[in-house]
Amino acid sequence: MTAHSAIPDPGAGVSVTLADVARAAGVHPGTASKALNPDTRHRVAAATVRRIMATASELGYQPNTLARGLRTRRSFTVGLLLPDLTNPLFPPIVRGVEEVLGANGLIALVVNTDNDSDRALRLFAALRARQCDGFVLATARRVDPLVEEAAAHGIPAVLVNRLTDKRLLPAVAGDEAAGIRDAVLHLTELGHRRIGHVAGPQELSTGLIRHRAFVDATATAGLSADDCPVLFAAGYSEAAGQAAISELLAGADEPPTAIVAGNDLLALGVIDALRASGLTCPKDVSVVGFNDMPFMTRVQPALTTVHLPKREMGVQAARLLQERIEDASTPDARCLLLPCPLVVRKSTGPVRRHRVRG
Repeated sequence: MTAHSAIPDPGAGVSVTLADVARAAGVHPGTASKALNPDTRHRVAAATVRRIMATASELGYQPNTLARGLRTRRSFTVGLLLPDLTNPLFPPIVRGVEEVLGANGLIALVVNTDNDSDRALRLFAALRARQCDGFVLATARRVDPLVEEAAAHGIPAVLVNRLTDKRLLPAVAGDEAAGIRDAVLHLTELGHRRIGHVAGPQELSTGLIRHRAFVDATATAGLSADDCPVLFAAGYSEAAGQAAISELLAGADEPPTAIVAGNDLLALGVIDALRASGLTCPKDVSVVGFNDMPFMTRVQPALTTVHLPKREMGVQAARLLQERIEDASTPDARCLLLPCPLVVRKSTGPVRRHRVRG
């Protein structure tokens, strides 16, 4: 019997081992192990890696992750906590995270917290019990016991999209303040002097940062605070946007000529409420959103919005997390802010004289 004939036939229901792959590829089992491990692949010549991987694929070899985890004390899983799986903002972030993790032999365990901090703590504990190597947290509130716990215990974790008041963990977010400044500048260049803001929840960094940026930007533009009312939405949803702008319309003789919304869902709610009140966008009121979620080009009118680099945020968060997993001994609370350009579409236009509603 030749050495090659001793290798199991992958179609015969026989488990293929690492030794089988090494024998078929003509290398030492240690070399095959290094080539098939993303963490050590760089130690093997590229041509040898390609040959070993091709052999493993041909034989149908499946690495024993459990055995590998017992040797390395790692599970090769990452917990990914999201606040709302139904929000179109988050799938591109997940995609970016998984791109990096998958290329390095890790998988993400995705859980939904429903924006409930108690539920987030329970899920975090459950994932820790499953020995996750680290965490990507998209759920952080400005003051968050989960983040404080992770930092206190040296658990590798990275925040994405949201920040905390205390910078305890590395984070990746958009340069939201610059995006809001660009939105206000765009509207003033169109002649708008009465610009309202529907702000997101202030217990979240996204709501606070965008609100503060709006106040600063309108002041810098020389606009009166009385002409730039701020309404605080109960959440990031279309219904919350409708409720906020309806409150403004009910109490104003003449509404602002433009609205900057705290996110795209709020903006869509604003446009619906305007339409229900007999006002059109952008003829009567221009509207700007934030996040540039998928399909914002297909709504009517196509939404002018600040683009949040969602997939890239996920990519960068996963890269930071890998650094923390490899070396969690050094405290790291750096914050990476990615550019948020304004995308101008059809929901904004030149200011026009409002009809006085009576």
